[in-house]
Amino acid sequence: MVKTKKFIFARRFVGVPKEDDFTVVEEELPPLKEGEILCEAVWFSVDPYMRPYTANVPTGTTMIGSQAARVIESKHPEYKVGIHVVGHFGWQTRSIVDIDNIPAALWLSKPFIIPDFSGLPLSLALGALGMPGNTAYFGFLEICKPKPGEVVVVSGAAGAVGSHVGQLAKIKGCKVIGFAGSDDKVKWLKDELKFDAAFNYKTKDVTQALKEAAPDGVDCYFDNVGGTLSSAVIAQMRERGRISVCGSISSYNEDISKIPLAPIVQPSFVWKQLRMEGFIVSRWTDRWEEGINYNLQLIKDGKLIYRETVTEGFENIAKAFIEMLQGGNVGKAVVKA
Repeated sequence: MVKTKKFIFARRFVGVPKEDDFTVVEEELPPLKEGEILCEAVWFSVDPYMRPYTANVPTGTTMIGSQAARVIESKHPEYKVGIHVVGHFGWQTRSIVDIDNIPAALWLSKPFIIPDFSGLPLSLALGALGMPGNTAYFGFLEICKPKPGEVVVVSGAAGAVGSHVGQLAKIKGCKVIGFAGSDDKVKWLKDELKFDAAFNYKTKDVTQALKEAAPDGVDCYFDNVGGTLSSAVIAQMRERGRISVCGSISSYNEDISKIPLAPIVQPSFVWKQLRMEGFIVSRWTDRWEEGINYNLQLIKDGKLIYRETVTEGFENIAKAFIEMLQGGNVGKAVVKA
């Protein structure tokens, strides 16, 4: 008899999610059918996108999210017992997956078999060598197309994606300016990741910071935050600047009918001929391994630093999720099962 524990999305979030918005249940799983695999979670990912995506998730269902899991039983020839995969199995300890009948809504059509990381932690499959790493690789390089000597600004710069983008920009020969939400994060960006400048947006005026650090303007902006911070950055951009919009975490916990207004940006777009493009990383699913291999080589070469904020225990996933949304993580937030 195989059982699974799962977090049920029990109640719509109002503002910041709360632990009692979820309930934990235990269920017995049926025997495997042909074409199915049974996975046991090893690591869970908590990510900002999960907050807005829940608007389309029915209550009473398993909370969404990805995990790195071990295949413990298989009736599918491509998935051998003992291998590890990344899958959108949600917040549950064990999952049965019908490999050839994955719901179309999931952006990876099948569980992704994790390649050899050369001794690096398996958890990186949810971070620098997974979706966040590919978000940085494709979302920054393909959309912003940075050139040596250009000025790059990253908001949410101490998160999993932002910290990765900043390092890619340095590798490309750019001047990098980061904005984060605490002095400790700013220190990490400058001391360890070697950002050229970093500021705590809670204590330093964004416009003034950019006039000091980039007096001639900004060429590329990688936006994780949105809101007034992004309006201020856009106003300081150079002619034909490029903006890659990854997210808008500043408004994720707001009532959709009461999202705060930010200064208009259209004049900057017109007079400076700016280009802004939003993206979802699944656009590059057919090149997924390209991004992983690129980032893996950077880590092996000592050119890419990663950091994880680790929470222990399946029972603490909701707590880790809530803390991540409130800026409690540095680098990638993960939960060890």
